[in-house]
Amino acid sequence: KPDFLMVYGDTNSTIAGALAAKKLDIRVIHVEAGLRSFNMKMPEEINRILTDRISDLLFCPTDHAVQNLNKEGFGNFKCRIHQVGDVMYDAALYYSERSAGRSDIISRLQIKPGDFILCTVHRQENTDNLENLKQIVAALNEINKQIRVILPLHPRTRKILKQHNIIPGFEPIDPVGYFDMLEMLKNCAFVATDSGGVQKEAYFFNKFCLTLREETEWVELVQNNYNYLTSINTDAITALCRSLLNKTFDNRHAFYGKGDAASLIAGIIRDYT
Repeated sequence: KPDFLMVYGDTNSTIAGALAAKKLDIRVIHVEAGLRSFNMKMPEEINRILTDRISDLLFCPTDHAVQNLNKEGFGNFKCRIHQVGDVMYDAALYYSERSAGRSDIISRLQIKPGDFILCTVHRQENTDNLENLKQIVAALNEINKQIRVILPLHPRTRKILKQHNIIPGFEPIDPVGYFDMLEMLKNCAFVATDSGGVQKEAYFFNKFCLTLREETEWVELVQNNYNYLTSINTDAITALCRSLLNKTFDNRHAFYGKGDAASLIAGIIRDYT
């Protein structure tokens, strides 16, 4: 019987693991606690709220995440809350030093630094809504006339595009591994995505992000004009993409810690009684 079960993020396995542990009287640690999109139609939002509520140790990546928990009354619950920074930033720093020697994606795709937009589309609210998906593809087709769009295509997205004969005006690529993704993040002009993780990774590598959603958990990036939300409309997406092409990135913040979140978490767990 373990002393703790540690779960991360907001997937179905996150809430499943947390719930199973709690039923067995095992203490739960939630890494990436306190995030909120305030959109209960998102499966991830349900998972993260329920996981937070039954966790004993909550490790928050940002000040906003701590504020969310305080507003929800977590100060009255038998739990401990710590702002430690983001372990994804730890990983990005560590592996970005190694990715250039482990990836040939830039030469393989014959792309030059700053000459492409990196895009990902996988979230259910976009892929399962055919109108949304058509609007996004139409916008990317239009932007691709001006600057190349590189889209590692999620298998489920590919399947839906094929089923409904939605044809990109550019050639999507197969899904890529982490080292390839890091190299494309380093070298792209900016990022367009509906992924929560990729929004942060864009910021880690000093890239603006156009988020193909109307809300995000990473509000500090929106408030400081590193991340731009958009309605799912071809004209709106196209206009926003064009506005980011010549925009200068100025990073004077450290929203996600110093790259030592994992060490802080380990120390707190070690001292926890």
